[in-house]
Amino acid sequence: MLEELSLKLETTLKKVRGQGKLTEKNISDSLREIRRVLLDADVNYKVAKEFIENVSSKALGKEVLNSITPGQLITKIIYDELVSLLGNSQSEIKISASGLTVILIVGLQGSGKTTFCAKLAGRLKQGGRKILLAAADVYRPAAIEQLKTLGAQINVPVFSIEEKNAVKTAEESLKFAKSHNCNTVIIDTAGRLHVDEEMMNEVAKIKLLVKATEVLFVVDSMTGQDSVNSARAFNEKVNFDGIVLSKLDGDTRGGAALSVRAVVGKPIKFISNGEKLNNLEVFHPDRLASRILGKGDIVSFVEKAQQSFDEIETKKLEEKLRRNKFDFDDFLKQIKAIKKMGSLSSILSMVPGLGAQVKNAQIDDKAFVKVEAIINSMTVDERSKPKILNGSRRSRIARGSGTSIQDVNRLLKQFAEMQRMMSQFSKKGFGGAFKNLPIGR
Repeated sequence: MLEELSLKLETTLKKVRGQGKLTEKNISDSLREIRRVLLDADVNYKVAKEFIENVSSKALGKEVLNSITPGQLITKIIYDELVSLLGNSQSEIKISASGLTVILIVGLQGSGKTTFCAKLAGRLKQGGRKILLAAADVYRPAAIEQLKTLGAQINVPVFSIEEKNAVKTAEESLKFAKSHNCNTVIIDTAGRLHVDEEMMNEVAKIKLLVKATEVLFVVDSMTGQDSVNSARAFNEKVNFDGIVLSKLDGDTRGGAALSVRAVVGKPIKFISNGEKLNNLEVFHPDRLASRILGKGDIVSFVEKAQQSFDEIETKKLEEKLRRNKFDFDDFLKQIKAIKKMGSLSSILSMVPGLGAQVKNAQIDDKAFVKVEAIINSMTVDERSKPKILNGSRRSRIARGSGTSIQDVNRLLKQFAEMQRMMSQFSKKGFGGAFKNLPIGR
């Protein structure tokens, strides 16, 4: 997420960290470079200018305490300004305390509105809401079918009509929701390839008709300043309540993420990454600022882990580890749980200090597919007792999984090493086991 921007800022800040003290010259030189980095990332010119001015005014004349370095001080000032730029605090989505909650989703075509509708529906459903998805994008070919397919995946009904009328679809969806005891309607509206008056008028009419509780504008983070300009135009016409950043995990420079809140004056509420319906994060300004500065986001990492790992299964695993009974079936369960958390690169980028390494490592998520294929080609006995895997068995597993004997041997060797380490944990406890590991050497 925003790795390119993060790496460039990290390189610039390293120069300041090497200074003995903060002076007007080294602050000016560093901020000139940071301004260039922000503009390269397609941050709005006025936003970048104001950001640099704020950092400069706070850094100049700032006394450096003996306990911190000049680099730490300037990093802290930049972090605080990034948090301020992104909105300071988390902004909750509005939910009606009584009656029907109507959430209207707007944005340009291709921004990821339809997928976000399903992601939001799944999230609210987990929170106990009874959801109805309304397919009011009646213009894009297959948009209604796409929403129905996504709705089926999370077991949420989708309302649509035969008539090609978005306003009527939205209106009828409220009646359907009330008659079927749904308390939340999420309306997917049509996008266009560019902002036009017809689309704006239609969306504005729907908003007034359904008395929307919340209007969310989905921003394609990969389109930079174009998305910021469209956000401004939509806000002037529709006056939306919040912003959703989509595709922030793609090859994006970060300009939209850093500019849109300052330009429009509306809070960012969600980050919608990837096609999987569980890839939706509540937006926290402090956490994204920390990721941008290469400090990771351990809080989000822990939250994702808690959502993905079953508590009962985790306790069973702990007991197996104590008895040194960890086998390939357990390993397979852990792989599936990790995959629920998202891509490996996105997971590791949340760990402090791993941002740059992840960017350069080119981590291949398909490696999991090969490992799963190998384990699935084993018999029940082979999974629980890897020691019985002789040459002929390994050859059969390689053929069955479409891999090579070398791949099978490599996995068995890595698994044996993992078992050895886990045996150390169970015998000595974590403190004793780590003494023998080459950490930090």
